[in-house]
Amino acid sequence: MLEAPPPHAIGAILLTVAMFYGFISGRVRIEIISLLTLSIIALGLYIAPLPGHAPTDGLKLAFEGFGHYALVTICALMIMGRGLVTTGALEPAARTLTKVWRFNRQLGLLVTLLLAMFMSMMVNDTPVIVLLLPILVSLAARGGMPASQTLIPVNSAVLIGGMATTIGTSTNLLVVGIATDMGLPPMGVFHFTPIVLMAAVVAIPFIWLVMPRLLPDNSPASGHEPRRFRATLRLGERSAVIGKSIDAVRTLLPDDVRLDGPVDQQLVAGARLGVLATQEALEEAVRVLGAHAAPPWLMERLEADYGRTGEDLSVVELAIAADSNLIGKRTTNAGVAEGYNVAILGIQFAERLPGARGELNSNSPMSEGDILLVAGTVENIQVLARAENLLILEGMKEMPRTAKAPLALAIMAAAVIPASIGLVPIAISSLGGAILMFVTGCVKFDRVGRALSAKVIVLIAASIAIGKIVLDSGAAEWLSQLIALGLQFLPAAGVLATVMLFVTLLTNFASNATAAAVGTPIAFSLAQQLGIPVEPLVLAVLFGCNLCYATPVAYQTNMLIMSAGEYKFGDYTRTGLPLVALMIVTLSALLVFRYDLH
Repeated sequence: MLEAPPPHAIGAILLTVAMFYGFISGRVRIEIISLLTLSIIALGLYIAPLPGHAPTDGLKLAFEGFGHYALVTICALMIMGRGLVTTGALEPAARTLTKVWRFNRQLGLLVTLLLAMFMSMMVNDTPVIVLLLPILVSLAARGGMPASQTLIPVNSAVLIGGMATTIGTSTNLLVVGIATDMGLPPMGVFHFTPIVLMAAVVAIPFIWLVMPRLLPDNSPASGHEPRRFRATLRLGERSAVIGKSIDAVRTLLPDDVRLDGPVDQQLVAGARLGVLATQEALEEAVRVLGAHAAPPWLMERLEADYGRTGEDLSVVELAIAADSNLIGKRTTNAGVAEGYNVAILGIQFAERLPGARGELNSNSPMSEGDILLVAGTVENIQVLARAENLLILEGMKEMPRTAKAPLALAIMAAAVIPASIGLVPIAISSLGGAILMFVTGCVKFDRVGRALSAKVIVLIAASIAIGKIVLDSGAAEWLSQLIALGLQFLPAAGVLATVMLFVTLLTNFASNATAAAVGTPIAFSLAQQLGIPVEPLVLAVLFGCNLCYATPVAYQTNMLIMSAGEYKFGDYTRTGLPLVALMIVTLSALLVFRYDLH
């Protein structure tokens, strides 16, 4: 009979559940939840130390993740990935891709899926999506396959590629790092790549031929409304609608413009009107109403810049990336006008997830995946995009330092190849590669903040601490005994599939890093309970952490494409659940075959 878990194990389980709930609710930033978790572990173990440990040992357990070699490796790989992006080392592949799409759309999608998958084996998933997102949106606007039918499939291929190597994602490095600390022999860069590539042979046809058919056609040609922005119009003193009611003004505007406010409200000079409209309709509303979509003083300054330099003003769409400094800020306090001389004309908000409250308006807090409609000179908009980590979706993109592209590729190869054949640990080679990126100027020292994500760093550190406390407190052993009760009569394939499904559920509704930190110790304990080799169970955890297709909150690239593809929560579920089921069955069977667990 299963005994009750010890007190420290109960505390570890409750803390893990609370951490998961915090991530799911979305009410508090991930960085705050991670730091609170670290603080609770440190203070809790100081007040009530683990048996046989001193109170100060809890501080070491809580914060040793910041010096863990897995985190050092992750940061170094982020820097090298940034070097590939800023030097344009991946641009030749993007240009080739554009030519293939123009030749044949179906062939273009297949080539894009394969290119995305293989690129993400060596480069972190997010930079790959950052590179491909503007290309696919631009191709869709020029008559290619709708972005809504390409972005989720390409993102799925990127996630499969990231699963294939130990350096493909930070989660893989975390699982391998924890498993190595627990006694599993180190895994090379391509240790489990053949297994994932064989699974990809099964998954790619589904992603290529079936998944686009499960997604809506959100292109204007299909009758779907184009992107609509929330904006605030400011009436000028000479506006022809002063003294009229909002109801009367509506008759003067295009049908697809929505005005907020009481229908009988009388308009006066300087009045502000909330608007929801397409870019074209917004421009028409500004003309008809004699209004401004940005503060008049800012528009006057932009026009003065145009008169002085002769450089045309551009209107551009910018997507807010996961590490953008604008997340959580409002248009009134973001400092975009003051700092960059760029006007925010409107915002299309990504679909807010469960837990978000309040009616959205043009001054609501900005979030990952939102799209800004901005006006300014090309140079100023590029400066804004670089400084605030925004993706230019229409018309422009950051000019790469192409002269250093071969050097960046050589540095990446010099870091990965020796590690892949076992000459040096990946932590050492990646750290050396990151230093070379700095020394050679592929990544500027003053731009290192764009390569590193504070959210990822504290999340990984907290995940390492959670995994450690779950193991040392006895929670992993007790949970593994509980799970083993239901798995003891299943064949090895059933055990692996169940473990993979358990971790997949966690990663799709919380943090994949935390799911990895909790699942890896449980895999070790399960191996002892059921007499199954440890390595296939650890790989089941690693694979499960990467099966984050079914919800937009499962991984940051899922959120990044949400607004650009105009997706709803159900689009991820409808396409992701079949892919998750297909991958779990295929990967479980391949693990059984690979480790001879018949």
